[in-house]
Amino acid sequence: MAGLAVRSLVLSHFRSHKTAHLELGPEPVAIFGPNGAGKTNILEAVSLLSPGRGLRRAAAEEMGRRPETIGWKVSAVVALRGQAHEIETWSEAGAARQVRVDGKAATQLSLGSIVRVVWLIPAMDRLWTEGAEGRRRFLDRLVLSFEPKHGEVVLTYDKAMRERNRLLKDQVRDGAWYDALEAQMATAGATVIANREATLTRIADAQRDAATVFPAAHLALSGPDGPEFPQSEAELLTAFRAGRRADLAAGRTLTGPHRADLSAIYADKGIPARDSSTGEQKALLLSLILSNARALATDQGAPPLLLLDEVAAHLDEARRAALYDEICALGAQAWMTGTGADLFAELGSRAQRISVTAADGPGGVD
Repeated sequence: MAGLAVRSLVLSHFRSHKTAHLELGPEPVAIFGPNGAGKTNILEAVSLLSPGRGLRRAAAEEMGRRPETIGWKVSAVVALRGQAHEIETWSEAGAARQVRVDGKAATQLSLGSIVRVVWLIPAMDRLWTEGAEGRRRFLDRLVLSFEPKHGEVVLTYDKAMRERNRLLKDQVRDGAWYDALEAQMATAGATVIANREATLTRIADAQRDAATVFPAAHLALSGPDGPEFPQSEAELLTAFRAGRRADLAAGRTLTGPHRADLSAIYADKGIPARDSSTGEQKALLLSLILSNARALATDQGAPPLLLLDEVAAHLDEARRAALYDEICALGAQAWMTGTGADLFAELGSRAQRISVTAADGPGGVD
């Protein structure tokens, strides 16, 4: 399978890196070095080659090298099915992020037609024990990898909901003020829910068909009151109108996809993911990320870029070896970080290695 790979990456005044220039092959990338050397910053730069705010969800002004205030830039040559694309994304001091593809101004959304990226970062280790907002964000990131326009639909829903919440806080009771906003929320909200459900189906199919040592998870979407919740446009519109009295009392919208939650059951044991051990929760997350990648490879004809920050945490030697075998079998360019080169020993000659030895940038590529 002709894969997706970053063939060159140039950072300028990005996070801790004043300058960095990497030339790469299509193989997995193992990045190692001490804590604080800037390993995760490299992964964040790669994540900006796709739509959205990157793996840290940071604002553009937060990504520049401190104490300098001149802005930052990430440039890359990306190969996809034998065709090369030049991608540049940057922010001048205090300005919004900009994108250029093959020398022409472009939108972030357009990046989704070239680069699909999925990631796993240490903050996600708390996914099953934190609040529902983190799980919604995780699910929407999976959805975005399949449907780049999903982010715009979510923004449309959120904007209309914020305007409705403003009316509710101001105790506006005239229904005419709500009708148009609720219609917009119902249309966008139904699409959001349909996209989420379609993604869960794709992940389930990929888990079922996979030959893997990682545990499968039964995933389900629920509302704040359980598995039954309004999903269609008509159901949502009815719920918004019927809920105005309660929403006025609460000062916010109590029904809709913004209140959804993602649940996971460890399939082999039949227990909720939140009740599993730390190691089991990490393995479940890796299983979902790998299933996401397999489904994308089937849909797109090429696996996505995988960004796996501190991936070896909570994995024993055997499971690390199994993870690396699955990544190589998938043919994905996986960018992985760790504190020592020994964490990637099981990859042998199948990976390229980058030693990050100082805050100013990578020490070299083996």
